[in-house]
Amino acid sequence: MSNEDDDDSVMSSTSQKHRNFASEPMGDKGVNELAGIGEVLSKRLEAKGFDKAYVVLGQFLVLKKHEELFIDWMKDICSANTKQASECYHCISDWCDEFL
Repeated sequence: MSNEDDDDSVMSSTSQKHRNFASEPMGDKGVNELAGIGEVLSKRLEAKGFDKAYVVLGQFLVLKKHEELFIDWMKDICSANTKQASECYHCISDWCDEFL
């Protein structure tokens, strides 16, 4: 078995959207490309000035990568539920692990 197979089993709990986002540089991606963020939440985030994934990353870093604080912020800023906010948190966290 190759290491690649091992990586697939580790990431099996993440969505394809999560894997796609966390596997490449962020660049100018829209907020809707973050795992857990669909059309409704992306519109709410955009209305609050969080139109790009890197802007949400900035908030993630301001909150010192703290999971509970980030999830609470997502609930407050765009009415995300716990699952959506958690998916977004883990997506950004994994991206940071890969690129920062």
